[in-house]
Amino acid sequence: MSDKPLTDVCFENFSLDPQLLKGLEDAGFIRCTPIQAMSLPITLQGRDVAGQAQTGTGKTAAFLVSMFNRLLTKAARAEPQGQRATRRILAPTRELAIQIEKDAQQIGRNLGLRMALIYGGVDYDKQRPAQRRRRRDHRHPGRLIDFVRQHAVSLRAVDVVILDEADRMFDLGFIKDIRFLLRRMPDPHERQNLLFSATLSHRVLELAYEHMNEPEKVVIESESVTVSRVRQVGYYPAADEKIPLLLHLLHKVGSPRGMVFVNMKIAAERVARKLEAHGWKVGLLSGDVPQKKRESLLNRFQKGELELLVGTDVAARGLHINGVTHVFNYDLPHDAEDYVHRIGRTARLGAEGDAISFACEDYAVSLPDIEKYIEQKIPFESITPDMLVAPPKRERAPGEGRSELSEVLDAAAAKRREDRDRKNRDGRTGSGGSSRRSSTGSGHAGSSSRGERKPGERRDGQKPRHEGPRTQSAAPQPRPEPMTEGVPGESPAEAERRRNRRRRKPRGERVEASGAVVIQQPITAEIPTVPAGAPFFARLKHKIKQIVQRLPMPGRRR
Repeated sequence: MSDKPLTDVCFENFSLDPQLLKGLEDAGFIRCTPIQAMSLPITLQGRDVAGQAQTGTGKTAAFLVSMFNRLLTKAARAEPQGQRATRRILAPTRELAIQIEKDAQQIGRNLGLRMALIYGGVDYDKQRPAQRRRRRDHRHPGRLIDFVRQHAVSLRAVDVVILDEADRMFDLGFIKDIRFLLRRMPDPHERQNLLFSATLSHRVLELAYEHMNEPEKVVIESESVTVSRVRQVGYYPAADEKIPLLLHLLHKVGSPRGMVFVNMKIAAERVARKLEAHGWKVGLLSGDVPQKKRESLLNRFQKGELELLVGTDVAARGLHINGVTHVFNYDLPHDAEDYVHRIGRTARLGAEGDAISFACEDYAVSLPDIEKYIEQKIPFESITPDMLVAPPKRERAPGEGRSELSEVLDAAAAKRREDRDRKNRDGRTGSGGSSRRSSTGSGHAGSSSRGERKPGERRDGQKPRHEGPRTQSAAPQPRPEPMTEGVPGESPAEAERRRNRRRRKPRGERVEASGAVVIQQPITAEIPTVPAGAPFFARLKHKIKQIVQRLPMPGRRR
């Protein structure tokens, strides 16, 4: 069923608000995809759904249509303290939250609803006014938790909550944050809960049944986990052969509109530099790139101003970019599910695409798990010597200029330095005296770091032990001579302390009670010789004795 991009079910077959239907028609939505045709009859009745479908099959529109229709047709319940009912959509990445907001603006531009987009990486004060008086928010969990803890947002008036790409939230470690937010919302039976993802693992279903009201599981079955219209192929290059192989394949394709996925951020920057040096218009999308730059790069790539987009897995979820023809797995992902999401950036809604994977010695270990998960073998082709010869550099058109990759790399490096300085500053503040308070009542004496204390000031804020200047002796006192046995007038206790007094001594030395330093010779016990023809263990025992004889013996008086 999912092999068909569209079904015979039309949106007008459902009892939707006329303004919503008009917005769908203006956006080009006439017929439903399989996930929309199966989930809308349930969600429009106000029931909970946990939906699973392949990437690029319209899951976003499925929950947006249901939520918009609920906002337009169902009267909001009365809330305490004058709060109005709100709807929250939680997404694991900023890019996915931005994509959802764009789709919502396209479908609901004629509905007169107020929307807000809240995510991290931007100033709090710029987003704090934006989230007030909104009935519908697209939020990233981290920034939403910050507003909740600052009492700037109340979740007691939420009557619809939507989790998009819930499995990715587990992978990114957001699941504790999601549970934190769900526990501060009304009870599951008092709100509608929708969950959509390309994969529904056991841990996602556990979350669904814990915080949802008897959800109905909707799974779009398919012959394969991956989209059948994606042509998959792989190569076995060495790690240092991947760059020339990638350049050769790009030169062979001609003018692709592709995405290159790399596992590490530093490696993504290196690949982007190589591609840009050979004349390609390249964008970089990773966690080190500032948020404004990431949005600008995505917009330019969607408009066709960039030919290639190099990124980590932050670009593998939920981004709908028309016309992506090729996906290059420069590094095989560690998680098999990420492979499905990566190649899902192409062949969306009936189109065709190519997915090319490199299995080098560093990441080929993930290949068996990937093939087991997608339930098919990836065909691999051999690498000929001419494929490892770098093609000539592409010439740019006159007046075209360089891409903005260098500016993006500088911004990423500046962000890393800023994060590193912040961590160092927070660590120094936390380990220093910042949390201490003085007992004088001011509370500021102990709030400075060690390097900012005034001369003579103690870390605990107390007064110095010596108020005035210390008196210096006229001349250093001579070191007393070591006491010898039979000192006149010496008490028995003093004699005992003198005998037990020891100084830190190097190996092989000891101090007699008289104060004389005696160099102690190493132990020279006779070890019987073992003939060369003795058994192996006898010779081994003899060797161990020789080694032990030369070892220092801490705490043992020789």
